[in-house]
Formats: sequence, C-alpha cells, structure tokens
Amino acid sequence: MKLPVIDAPSPNFNARKRPVSLVLLHYTGMKDGPSALARMRDKAAQVSAHYMVEEDGRIYRLVAEESRAWHAGLSSWKGERDINSASIGIEIVNPGHEMGLPDFPAAQIDTVIAMVRSLRARYGLPPEAVIGHSDVAPGRKVDPGERFPWDRLAEAGCALALPETRRAGEPAALLKQIGYTMEPGLATVVEAFQRRWRPEQVDGKLDPLTRERIERVASVA
Repeated sequence: MKLPVIDAPSPNFNARKRPVSLVLLHYTGMKDGPSALARMRDKAAQVSAHYMVEEDGRIYRLVAEESRAWHAGLSSWKGERDINSASIGIEIVNPGHEMGLPDFPAAQIDTVIAMVRSLRARYGLPPEAVIGHSDVAPGRKVDPGERFPWDRLAEAGCALALPETRRAGEPAALLKQIGYTMEPGLATVVEAFQRRWRPEQVDGKLDPLTRERIERVASVA
C-alpha cells in the first residue's frame, strides 16, 4: 500500500487459509481510536484487523495483509465461513450505535476510499466484494452502521452501486444469492440488508421498496 501508514503491530493473527476475495469494513464501537487500537493490540482480547482508520484519516497497520487478522468472528458470505481468511479487515474509528452513531468525518472516508481503491486494484476485486460486518453476521453485528456513507464509496467505484436492473424471485432465495446466510431468519437478514441498502428504514420488514432493492442487488450477484 502506497498510502502512508503507521505501524502498530498486533499479536492477534495467524496464517491465512484462503486468497483475499473480500474487503470487510467495520466500525470500532469504542470511545476513541486509542482505546480501539489498544484493544486490538492486547493479546488477551484476541481481536485485530489489518488496518484502523482514525477520524482524521491516519492509517494504522496492525496485521500484514498476507496474514489472517481476527476481525470477522462467526460469519458467512456466499457460503464462505472463514471470512477472516478470505478478507482484509478495516476498522473505522467510530463509537457506534451505543454512543449515538455519529457521522463519519469526510477526511476519514476519503482515506477509506483510497485504501479500498488500492486493495481492489491489487487483489483484482469487483465492487461487490466490499461489504460490511453486518452483512456477514446478520443479527450479531450492526457495523459499520446505517450512517456509513456507502453511496460515497459507490460513486468512487469502491463499492457496489444500486443496480438499475432487477431479478425476480423470492426474497429469501435472492438474499442468499447476494451472499447472506439465512440461518438467523428472514427478518434478521432483511434488517441487515436494509442497513446497507435502505438505511432510512431498518426494521426487517419486506415492504415493496425493500423487495425492489433486493431484486436490484441480486441482479448482479
């Protein structure tokens, strides 16, 4: 990565078992960046990520990309259950839902976009390979949250934009085709989908607009 980074090594990693096929975005969910950084560098915590992006755009590198960072937990996407092995994990400093889910600063998102652009180019990843923690762990995780500016990433070619085409089908089958595990139940998965694709209404209900957006996203899955 050519972007300037601050090395802050974490002991929490092991050998990667899959080639990189995903970029997984998180929020830290702690009061500030130093607290999150300290936790991810604490061996007892057994959590980490490859990178952390501060509110002012500074990038910390905790785990080398060739290694398997511990950021996804119990998760699944398109049938892959070892998301830690298949992904690069980026923690974005934000206190999260429990502390009001404030907006993400522009400088921070500018850096995330630059990082994702670099990762996509180096690993040959399509825009739809950039997803959120809530996508791979419906009902268990809610980050990076409904205030994360996915539209800015999509405009920069760093995440999937809402397609114009549609694919007909039953919502559960289409959600599974997109990549979601249906194990938590339909309503829980719909809520995870809405958090990304219909953030103004995150209630798990299959109203006509939510159904339409499922069909649109599924059209390129």
